Amino acid sequence: MAAPGWLPPGARPVVRVVDMHTGGEPLRIVPGGLDPGPAGPTLLARRRHMGAELDHVRRLLVHEPRGHRDMYAAVLVPSELPGARLGALFLHGQGYSTMCGHAVLALGRFALDGGLVPAPSRPETAVTIHCPCGPVTAFVPWDGRRSGSRVRFHSVPAFAAAADVTVDVPGHGKVVVDIGYGGAFYAFLSAERLGLDVCSSETQDLVDAASAVTEAVKQQFKLHHPDNEELAFLYGTILTDGKDAFCDEPTTNICVFADAQVDRSPTGSGVTARIALQYHKGLIQLNQTRTFRSSTTGSLFTGKAVEEAKCGDYNAVVVEVSGEAFYTGTATFVVEEEDPLKYGFSLK
Repeated sequence: MAAPGWLPPGARPVVRVVDMHTGGEPLRIVPGGLDPGPAGPTLLARRRHMGAELDHVRRLLVHEPRGHRDMYAAVLVPSELPGARLGALFLHGQGYSTMCGHAVLALGRFALDGGLVPAPSRPETAVTIHCPCGPVTAFVPWDGRRSGSRVRFHSVPAFAAAADVTVDVPGHGKVVVDIGYGGAFYAFLSAERLGLDVCSSETQDLVDAASAVTEAVKQQFKLHHPDNEELAFLYGTILTDGKDAFCDEPTTNICVFADAQVDRSPTGSGVTARIALQYHKGLIQLNQTRTFRSSTTGSLFTGKAVEEAKCGDYNAVVVEVSGEAFYTGTATFVVEEEDPLKYGFSLK
């Protein structure tokens, strides 16, 4: 049996990772050690540099054979913001996102357990994580020895970008959607408007319909972000059960993002944006907690608007999202230079 720490002869160790999941959605954490790593004076500059010069690292991490087409990862980098414990670049099968709620929940745990916060406090420690969309604060249980699985975070200011927008979707005709921002922009609509049921329709049918909506909105509606136009792109479409008015029962949704990737969790940034839309429409009040269920795994997040805010001229809210994150493993990935698929491949 190979000794602990054994590496194949001639193989070059590339990166060590910690794997977690939040509500079923995977997160592959790269704590550091990339050489060279993402460079630049700001987090957004490091994001641009990684996309332009280090994209092979993203492909190695998330694509087959080390990952899969729905894999997700986070590379930890320094932050230029005072008070931020870490910066995070979010990676998926198509590229790079601006916010990832399920990742923030997992990274909050990792920050405490991995020693990124020198002296965690009991019973809960606040950890500011610098995301491409801005600083997000995670609140992590701590018992003096290890973190607890149920984490919550407070979002960047979230807002309704547009309500009741009509778009022409091939195969479905004219469809009305809402567009919300929760660190990333999403289109929202009830699956029923597309002749589907988010709870019982085949996942592939939901994915195809949501992807068609995403492409239609991208072509027919121009997004704007008041802080930085680098944030102004549609990340995906979230199909819901249509239960937007406040109630105690869970509301179910599925998020299809990037290149038709399916979120296994209820989607933290999507919950944030959906709460912002519901608050904008007067369907919920501050501190009314809603429960959100993933149609793919049945996992649950909760969300509530905790305070009003502004984002440029938009009336916004800070949203608290909570969910459970768990560790699943660690790994050292290596490369053999003669391997023609060393940086991965993707199948659709």
